Formats: sequence, C-alpha cells, structure tokens
Amino acid sequence: MKLRLLLAFLFLSFNTLRAQNYVFDYNSRCHAAYQQYLSLNLEAGNALIRQEIMSNPYNLMATYLADYDDWLMLLMNGDNRDYEQRAGHFDERLNLLSKGDENSPWFRVCKAGIYFHWALVHIRFGENLKAATTFRRSFLLLKENNKRFPDFPQNKIFLGLEEAVVGTIPENYQWLASIFGMKGSVKKGVALLNSFINNSDNNTPLRNEAIIYNCYLRFYLMSQQEEVWRFVNSSQFPVQNNLFHSFIRANFALNYRKSDAALQVLKNAQSIDDYKNFPIMDYEMGTALLHKLDANSVVYFNKFLSSYKGKFFVKDAHQKLAYAYYVQQNYPKANYHREQALKEGSRTTDADKQAYRFAENNVYPSVPILQARLLSDGGYYKPALQKLQNVDIKSLNITDKLECYFRLGRIHDELNNDTKAVEYYKTTINLGRNRKEHFAARSALQMGMMYERLGKITEAVKCYTDCLSMKEHDFQSNIDQQAKAGVNRLTQK
Repeated sequence: MKLRLLLAFLFLSFNTLRAQNYVFDYNSRCHAAYQQYLSLNLEAGNALIRQEIMSNPYNLMATYLADYDDWLMLLMNGDNRDYEQRAGHFDERLNLLSKGDENSPWFRVCKAGIYFHWALVHIRFGENLKAATTFRRSFLLLKENNKRFPDFPQNKIFLGLEEAVVGTIPENYQWLASIFGMKGSVKKGVALLNSFINNSDNNTPLRNEAIIYNCYLRFYLMSQQEEVWRFVNSSQFPVQNNLFHSFIRANFALNYRKSDAALQVLKNAQSIDDYKNFPIMDYEMGTALLHKLDANSVVYFNKFLSSYKGKFFVKDAHQKLAYAYYVQQNYPKANYHREQALKEGSRTTDADKQAYRFAENNVYPSVPILQARLLSDGGYYKPALQKLQNVDIKSLNITDKLECYFRLGRIHDELNNDTKAVEYYKTTINLGRNRKEHFAARSALQMGMMYERLGKITEAVKCYTDCLSMKEHDFQSNIDQQAKAGVNRLTQK
C-alpha cells in the first residue's frame, strides 16, 4: 500500500513535466529489486523500489518493476480481495509509463510487459475476454517495438513467449486469435527466447524471467522435459534462499512424475522466510505426499485450504483430500471433502472442473486403480504396476476400465515397454473416444509423444491430430494445447 501511495503521489506531482524528464534506467538498485521479486521476496523488492523512487523519482523503470509485486502475488495466491485492491495499479502504472520517451526502446517493452503480466492475472481470475484484449495490446506493442528497434534484446523475451503461446491457443479460444489477427509459432517463439538467453548474462535486464518462460515453453510445448529437468537441477538454477525457483523446481518435479525430488526441494524451502506467505507451497507438498500414499498429505492440503484466500485449485484440493481419506478407508471424511468440492472454489481451471465432475457423480475409482494412479503420477511405476496386476479388468465399470488400460499404458511407457504401451493406449482410445473422461485423449497425446521420441514423426502427428479430434472431455484445454504444440513443432519449419 505504501508503494501504491508513493506511485500515485509521483503521478500527481509530475503530471505537468515533459516526457524528456523521465528515464528508463535499469540501474544496480533496480536489478537488485528485480532479483528479489523473482525470488518471491516481495517486501525486499518493494523496499528497494521505494528507495529508487525517492532518490530518482523520474526513473520509470522503478514504475515498471513495481508491477512485479502485484503480478506475482496475484498469480501465486489468487485472492479476490487483493485483486480488487490492486487492480487500479494497472492504469496508474501505464499512465506513468506514457510520460516516458517514445524514442526509448524500453517505452513499449515496459508497457507490453505490464499488459502481459495482467493478461495472466485476468486469466487467473477467469476474465478471459479481458485477458485476450490485454494480451493483444502487449503483442501489438512488441511487434511495433521490434520494427522500430530490431536489435533491442529485450524485445525477444515477451515476443518469443507470446509468439509461442499464440501458436498453441486451444481450439475453443481460436476465435479470439482470429478476431485479433494474431498468428504464432512455438518454434519461432522458443528460438527468440533462446537467442536472448544465449546472448546475455546474469546482469542483463529481465534475463531471469526469460529463463523461466523458456523452461515452461520447452517443458510443456516443445516436449523437452528431460533437458528442462536437468537445467532446473543445475547450478544455473539455484534454489537456496529462492522461493520462486524452489516452487518452479518442485512444480516441474511433480509434472515430471518425480515426487521424491519435489518433496526434497519443498522441505528445504520451508526454511525460507516467505514460505508461509504462499499457501500454494503446502498444496504442492500435499500432492507430493499423496503420490506416495503418505497419510500426512491431508495435513498439507488442510493447511492450504485454511490459509489460501483464492478460489483456484480449491475443488481440486478437496478431491485430493477425498482420495487420500478414501484409500485410508476413512469414508466419512472422504465424502465430506467430496461434498465440499461441490460447494467451494471455482470451476475456472481444468483440474477444478474435473474435481467438480467427480464430486457431482459421487463415484470413486476402485481402490487399486486409484492407488496405481497416485503412485504412477509420482513416478513409482513398479509399485503402481503391482497394484494393477491382480485387477479383473472385465469386472470393472467403464470408467475404471478406461483408467486401468490407460494407467497400464503409461506405466509401460515409462518402463520403456513400448509395444505394450501402444497396445494399452490403443485399447483406451477405441473404448473411450466419445466419452467425457480424458483417458482416450491423453492416450493419444502420450502415444504421440512416444512416437516423437522414437523419431516416428508421421505417426506422432497422426496421434496428436487424433487427440485434437476428441471433444468435450476432462482437461480439454490442457490436453489440446499440448497436442497442438506437438503438431506445430513437427509440421512447421
């Protein structure tokens, strides 16, 4: 709040000054503030920005960097009250930035950065149209800046990211890209980011952010999970006293089915002072423990729900609690959390939508299949396979049957038993193509990734295309984006 008042004071005080009095000076104090923000040490970042504004009130770089406090807090915590209180900062900062020198290459990049940050925030709070228009403004500013200053390195950061994102917009959002006339390419976008990173060093403005964006694009859209995993575990991506890096490494670990690694980094992160300010860390810890079938997972999910003020992943957390209690045979508590998944949170994310459907249907997977799901999601493939070996698949209902075939496919895929994996994936696709469960679409996606890994490009593209042909299933947006990225990277030069 102190930072907001200071910015408002400056805006009113210098409203009549000419543009040439303002500068974009990314000095050592701005760099230090940026480093603090990108460590999720937001208060330390704010303190440095306050010092910069007081000593150099015409430095618009401080105005730009102040936006990281709002962006990261809203993105990580999703609190509607924070959103309402901070939303006004968006226009205030853009108005201040408009007083800068239009002949500076930073003039449009700083504005584009704020537009992009808030596009992500708007998505987080379910305001998709507002997110799309904000994203477009960022995209157009970057295009213009790239024409005016083609050699300005920071153009490549947001332009590369946005180019890749536009190239993989799911079909249900394609109308937005069509209306706004935006086209993109995953390969071109990642190439821009790589070019910036490879020609910069740790003192280059905004480099940390470019590295993080690049990791997520390569992991999710370029199918370079192993390369990204090695990088975030290297000395180039330190996690000591860096809560943001700790969260990112843990997040990749969970999505790369390495729950033991996630647990290790999250346990170490608990000693960082700001850990308690971000309940999402407890959600990640609960997820990692649940994948081990560890009963302590409920402690962390409950901590998350008691301290988290947002609406996202709330239904999903209740579903995970329901599963945790269900495998412990504590059916009253399992049913309580299933009911809470109907009442609390929102249905904005794919995970929350699926959790709501689970709660609405009031049907649990059979215990061995649920255990196999959790174990395989954590990377414990052999124990997961053991859970499925004694299951009589013919006796299962259709949902459990689909999941059983899919899990067998995934497990054999990870154990490099490719022939068996393809057999189970194809069985899942044939059985579940027209159903709302995501198992058939996910099987086509995973089979595409397998063929791509084996260098069978034609077969991979067919699988990705088949995945995209399946409609109205769980996790539609997430799966479609990955499948579209697969087609994009294998067919575009």
